[in-house]
Amino acid sequence: MDQAKLAALRARYLDATGGDIDDPDFAKAAAQQFSESDRRKWPFADPATFLDLPFRPEAATLPDFGGLDVALIGVPMDLGVTNRAGARHGPRAVRAVERIGPYEHVLRITPAAELKAADIGDVPFRSRFSLESCHEDIEAFFATVVKAGVVPLAVGGDHSISRATLRAVGAGRPVGMIHIDAHCDTGGVYEGSKFHHGGPFRQAVLDGVLDPARTIQIGIRGGAEYLWEFSYVSGMTVIHAEEVAQLGIPAVIARAREVAGDGPTYLSFDVDSLDPGFAPGTGTPEMGGLTPREVLALLRGLAGVNVVGGDVVEVAPQYDPTSNTAQCAAQVLFELLCLVAAGRRA
Repeated sequence: MDQAKLAALRARYLDATGGDIDDPDFAKAAAQQFSESDRRKWPFADPATFLDLPFRPEAATLPDFGGLDVALIGVPMDLGVTNRAGARHGPRAVRAVERIGPYEHVLRITPAAELKAADIGDVPFRSRFSLESCHEDIEAFFATVVKAGVVPLAVGGDHSISRATLRAVGAGRPVGMIHIDAHCDTGGVYEGSKFHHGGPFRQAVLDGVLDPARTIQIGIRGGAEYLWEFSYVSGMTVIHAEEVAQLGIPAVIARAREVAGDGPTYLSFDVDSLDPGFAPGTGTPEMGGLTPREVLALLRGLAGVNVVGGDVVEVAPQYDPTSNTAQCAAQVLFELLCLVAAGRRA
């Protein structure tokens, strides 16, 4: 062993504590975690929040949302599902996941050090029984967030919430969208309702808040393909799960960046985009899905995209006793926060 090197290591680290870190990127993350150089908050202590961020429910009552850059918002509503209910419990399950972040090792970002972000609680709903009024409440709440210049990141809830959030995020101008899902969710009116989780993006286009030419849908598969005609007719780009494997992640990233362009972009992630072998806790599982590693690589490849809002939806924890589904969802939420930070750097 090189004795000179050993002496140098001893001089630097023999009496050092866990928080004594020199690399500037690593030190930025450590500063978020350590106090008194070696003390860290226990991950199982105190009430749970999204990504262990500060809990700021009062921010919604302030004109500037307390100076926040990003607001993480729970949307515990699943009245729009077609079969298995339970995603109303998704926000609570995602909050309960410990030890996500604080450092993104691929992007070399500590988002909490670069953004003022907080968990501001859940959308206040007037009725747990009315899907239509729930969508009105979501849109109204998110409109106040957007008006304050804050980027909203939602945790649902079923995918029907995206029509309401897009009506707020895209109110000033239509946005593009990078959508990772097993289903296109561009179906029509069924049984008298256009608010279900199988059709939010058709309605968002027809509402004039989502630009189909700047929309790409990735990971699509399954027997509901015949319902997604609107995606093709409107000009959305659809990449099926099988094509992801054939093209490779770098090519999919390049296509997504090309479609989204430089304009404002919404990022919607349905946990059923993952194969149910990895994430069984969802309402509409489809075999043959993406792997968590593929999803992480895809998201990290989007650094620099102008993300103006996003959501993570369809976590139904009661179908997953392992909590893996919520773990995956929490990690994706962290990646979305990192993308917002990366976009501010760009």
